[in-house]
Parts: sequence; C-alpha cells; structure tokens
Amino acid sequence: MKSSKHDVLVVGELNVDIILNQIDGFPEVGKEILAKNMTVTLGSSAAIFASNLSSLGASVAFLGKVGKDEFAELIITSLQDRGVNTDHIIQDANLNTGATLVMNYGMDRANITYPGAMESLSEPEVADDILQSASHLHVSSVFLQPQLKERIVSLFSRAKQLGLTTSLDPQWDPHEQWQLDLPTLLPHLDLFMPNHKELMYLTQASSIEAGIEQIKEHSNTVVIKDGEHGAALYQEGNLIRKPAFLNEQAVDCIGAGDSFGAGFIAQYIKGKPLVECLEYANLMGAINTTAAGGTAAFRSLDHIAATARSKFDYHHIQY
Repeated sequence: MKSSKHDVLVVGELNVDIILNQIDGFPEVGKEILAKNMTVTLGSSAAIFASNLSSLGASVAFLGKVGKDEFAELIITSLQDRGVNTDHIIQDANLNTGATLVMNYGMDRANITYPGAMESLSEPEVADDILQSASHLHVSSVFLQPQLKERIVSLFSRAKQLGLTTSLDPQWDPHEQWQLDLPTLLPHLDLFMPNHKELMYLTQASSIEAGIEQIKEHSNTVVIKDGEHGAALYQEGNLIRKPAFLNEQAVDCIGAGDSFGAGFIAQYIKGKPLVECLEYANLMGAINTTAAGGTAAFRSLDHIAATARSKFDYHHIQY
C-alpha cells in the first residue's frame, strides 16, 4: 500500500456565504425588505465538507480556485484554522472569488450564487502528483464547475488508476439540465452521493428505488441523503435505510448534507462497515443543525462528541 500525505483530497468550488436571517418576507422586484441578522462565513459544499471532515480527525487537502481578494483570504484562513491543507488552492488575480447570498427561512432557504473563479477550475489542474498525495478523492458541485465537469470522467479515471478510492457529491444543477454521463462516470466512483431530489432529476425517476433501478448496472455504492427521513445505501443489490437523528430545536440546515458526507467519508476511510458509515453520517448531518451555518457545530472533535452525547444520546465518537 502506498504511503500518502493526506487521507482525502477534496476538489471543488470555493466561495463565501453571506447568510441573511430573520428576513421580513421574500424579495420582490422594485421593493426592499429587511433582514435582522447577517453572517459572512466560509461557504461552498466542498469547503464545508473538507472543514468538517478535518474536524472529525481526517487529514484533508483542498484543491480549488479563488481570486486574490478579501473573500479568498477568508476562505483560505478558515480552512487552515480547521487543519485543512490549502497548498493546492489556486489564486488568480484576474478572477473574483465566488460568493453565495443565502436567504434563510427556517428550515429552508433561497440561494443566489456568483460563481466567479470556481467556473474556471479545469481537470488538468488536478495533476497526478497532487492526486498521489492522497488516498481518497472527493469532488463536489460539478454543475457549478463546467470546465471540471466537462472532463470529470477523466479525473476519476486517473484517480482510480493511481490507486485512490473516490466519491462524488453532485449537488444541485442551477440550470436544471442535469446532464451527467452516469453510465460512463459511475464505474469510476466507489461512492456516488446525491441527495433524494438530485437522484430523481439525474435519473428522471419518481422514487429512490426507481432511481437506483436506472443506475444500478453501472454503480458501485450509492449513498442517498434524504433529510428528515434519514438516508439510504445501495450496494450489490441491497437497499438499506437508516433513520435520521432528529433535532427538534434545529437552528438551520445550511451544510447539513455536506456534514453528512463528511461523517460518511470519515468512517469509510477507516474501513468501517458501510451501515456504520451511514449511521455516523446521519449523526453528523443532525449535529450540523445545532449551530448556524455549515461549520460552527464542528469547531473541535471534543465539541462534536459533547453535542452527540447531549443532543442525540450518542456515545461512540472516535478519537
């Protein structure tokens, strides 16, 4: 087995989140409304995943693209503060760092994203020597990164040839076209990790079971996030479900799916049984909802363990 510097290399989008809370209604053209609270913080599915995975004890490196501006400084510093290696983040002074305006309404939200530099990240920039610095490759939000998406099969094919395990969280397609060559891509993925809605749109199916039926011929393991209904896992003809850990006093759900993914991968890279990975993932998704934004609930492993005990009566967080 090859010796690797990092457990996981995360390749994905980078942006800040500008989160508005306690909003007086929904915006209308020509009118102005007020929000009573605003937070500017680390955003993006990939960055939240990487930050929380690092807090769970994994060695994590990140590759993405930003500008050379204050948003970029916030992103890089935030990742470094959580122990994520940022040596492979590409800064381009000719580009602006992306940003997402998050309008938070209880357990739901409306987002507006300015992609900025993330749109220009390309597959050749993820060089073989960078891939070889890790044991596992995780990619998130391919629809926000069109140049990366164009050659995503090549990226995962190279990763597998170099001996890495692989995972993809496709995330939402803002154009709602859902064009992803699943029959060609899925054989290169050890873990395909959409949520329920994403699976439905990608397969044009009406249920998790029907969606799995569409892709099972090409898939290895499929992990489906399903919110308050928990999650499902498909492997070798078996579909297994695990219930959610419900938080009756949830602050918000920003980043809950990314925290779910971090929990799953944290256990997966340790070789844990997939059913245990799924339960741990559900727990981390729930812990995410105990604090505002995607990373506040994951400031340390001690804090995560304390939350697991006090909120969810879970006593098996591993150090």
